Amino acid sequence: MGNAGRNGGEYYTPRPLIRAMIKVLNPKIGERIYDGACGSAGFLCEAFDYLSRKPGLTTADLKTLQECTFYGKEKKSLAYVIAIMNMILHGIEAPNVVHTNTLAENIADIQDKDRFDVILANPPFGGKERKEVQQNFPIKTGETAFLFLQHFIKSLKAGGRATVIIKNTFLSNTDNASVSIRKLLLESCDLHTVLDCPGGTFQGAGVKTVVLFFEKGSRTRKVWFYQLNPGRNLGKTNPLNDDDLVEFIEQQRTFADTAKSWSVDVAGIDTATWDLSVKNPNGGDEVALRTPLEILDEIAALDAESAEVLATIRGLVS
Repeated sequence: MGNAGRNGGEYYTPRPLIRAMIKVLNPKIGERIYDGACGSAGFLCEAFDYLSRKPGLTTADLKTLQECTFYGKEKKSLAYVIAIMNMILHGIEAPNVVHTNTLAENIADIQDKDRFDVILANPPFGGKERKEVQQNFPIKTGETAFLFLQHFIKSLKAGGRATVIIKNTFLSNTDNASVSIRKLLLESCDLHTVLDCPGGTFQGAGVKTVVLFFEKGSRTRKVWFYQLNPGRNLGKTNPLNDDDLVEFIEQQRTFADTAKSWSVDVAGIDTATWDLSVKNPNGGDEVALRTPLEILDEIAALDAESAEVLATIRGLVS
């Protein structure tokens, strides 16, 4: 599913990272869960697995999970078909996934009935949206991910919880849109946690990312940062695993202050820029370089994957 999604223009979000995001948000039976850029529906499928393993589920609970818990939207045709198939294979018999361009909807039209309790998403970033699409948002920008972030904030119920993956440059960009969206996020939501992911977390994507965890309804007073450092270089042949995120999940419960984690008081942030750059005061910013052997192994793995894709294309053409 991940490979097929990537061929459709979607990046595969590591399942260990998705599971960690879900554990932090801890969705409950009866809450509506939404991904407005669902790709191959990995977030929704993992959330279903998480909730369906809860002990003591009743018949009514199972009916709720099947019919009125998971909602998604996807623009690309191939990813949409994969999302439907993925959810059915995971046991969701009637997926509530719509084939539509989420950003074509004016967020001013979002009403209480359209809002959700939980949002899980890895929206596409780096895209450039047309002027007519930007008109659907109060903060105009061509950056796809920034428009999605506005959509997610507006789509959360009061008290609703969200976790969104975004490029780490969002925390420090000085353009007007970035500054305005950071201000909006900090003033309308409690951005309580930022998970800083190392390079190589996303296979096939060279950008560095952060995961934002926020709750709507009260302004941010403190932001807890955690710098994920598995102690090795991540890549296709050495991917992220569940054990890498155990410490983050445990320490996030108490917002512990360690060599990898620290808190920032929003009262001390420059309100001219609302800069939230990841700056570890404990000196944990050093990044280990990959060895030549690790680089060669990854090149070989990517070559093998490319050969497999080309073989598939030739088979379809013939």
